[in-house]
Amino acid sequence: MLWLVVILLIFIFQILTILLIEYRKPAKTLAWLFILFVFPIIGFVMYYFLATEYSRRQKVRRHEYNYESLQHSAGDEQASPDVPSRSREREHAPQLEPDARFTRGCLDELLDQISDGPRSSNNEVRVLTDADEAYPAMLAAMEAAQNHIHLEIYTFRGDAIGLTFLELLIRKARQGVRVRCIFDGVGSYQLKQRFLDQLREGGVEVYLFLRPFIAFFDKRMNYRNHRRILVIDGYKGYVGGLNIGAEYMGANPKLGFWRDTHLELVGSVVHTLQAVFLKEWMFVSNEHVTGDGLYPNLQKYGNKSAQIISSGPDTKQHKILQLYFGAITSARQQIILITPYFIPDPSLRMALKTAAISGLDVKIVYPLKSDSPAVNYAASSYFEELMEAGVRIYEYQKGFMHAKVLIIDDHFATVGSANADLRSFYSNFELNAVLFDNKTISRLKADCAIDLRNSTELQLEQFRRRSRWHRTKEIAARLLSPLF
Repeated sequence: MLWLVVILLIFIFQILTILLIEYRKPAKTLAWLFILFVFPIIGFVMYYFLATEYSRRQKVRRHEYNYESLQHSAGDEQASPDVPSRSREREHAPQLEPDARFTRGCLDELLDQISDGPRSSNNEVRVLTDADEAYPAMLAAMEAAQNHIHLEIYTFRGDAIGLTFLELLIRKARQGVRVRCIFDGVGSYQLKQRFLDQLREGGVEVYLFLRPFIAFFDKRMNYRNHRRILVIDGYKGYVGGLNIGAEYMGANPKLGFWRDTHLELVGSVVHTLQAVFLKEWMFVSNEHVTGDGLYPNLQKYGNKSAQIISSGPDTKQHKILQLYFGAITSARQQIILITPYFIPDPSLRMALKTAAISGLDVKIVYPLKSDSPAVNYAASSYFEELMEAGVRIYEYQKGFMHAKVLIIDDHFATVGSANADLRSFYSNFELNAVLFDNKTISRLKADCAIDLRNSTELQLEQFRRRSRWHRTKEIAARLLSPLF
């Protein structure tokens, strides 16, 4: 009888521990309690190793610094007038339409507060649709590098595409170009040690962001560096949804065609991208990189305005979520959300429903095929209530939709690594570029028009007739979705 009392007390202790630590996050609390009830001891062990708040880590807090402080420590070239302060850049940034709610008011102030650097208008922006466009552009830019190549990627495969990048990185390193790479330990877990050794032996500096084994026992495996950053010589950069591997060119037989969106940025906004990379480099290597060439004096590259926003569990603000919410609530006519994983925060769900009820054209493009069936079931659990509010949901049929794009009316868009799910909003290190020029947004809309032709719109009445078994899987997936 005594042993039953002891087991009960241990179980109560586990419940209270989760409640006391996670009380601010009801959905996450419920998910962990569900796991605890199904797996009483194992569930608590999983919680202990996976659920520790990243922001409490002293190691992370030691590396907190902002864009301006890093930039000014990089060398004498930072005194150049081509490297604008936030206030100076904001003075000369292009004005948005004066009759829109999307003015230099609340959203503008939000972007100024959460961005990693000032809004820059001295840029050229090119939309790269799919790996067929992006990989050749990235490889050509690296081939032309004279000073440095900085690559931060979530997944790097050791396949034929990965070997193409490896050979180029080694060749440039042997030519005297400084090549620094950061791969996420979880996203790139399939990389063999020999692959990393080849890079290092070839002169490439490589670090893994939290190796899986170390991350598990250091209680940080649940946090992943999901960013995609490539910076060439401090003036050209690439961001978006693409990783590096053959599957992103359609080689995965289960997923087939891989639809993605990447951006090529040229101009002063790349200085902010550089600063974000160097912050991560300091974290993984303990090296504070300085010297000439990091932030070159820039000529006039173009007149397109752009801004960089990164987020992660090392900050108190959930910047990507704030970006999405602020943009959606500022829309006047149309909202287009393209995402491979859709597990919306309650505030984002309410913003989308409210916009649709208010008469706005709200579209969500989501893949029919997925590399994560559980996430797909969790996503579909939200579809009925969204469609009831007037949100139009399209299932992409051609292959796997992996682009991460949000378009608001004709004057705002964001493209990057962040999915519209809880992991990207709260747990991952993410990075998005914010765009303001009509030409780039028109190109994104043109791509979206093609996507819609390759999609099927869900019909509410038909969707309501899905099976009970399907609904049961939706409930289970939605309950556990805060942990995906």
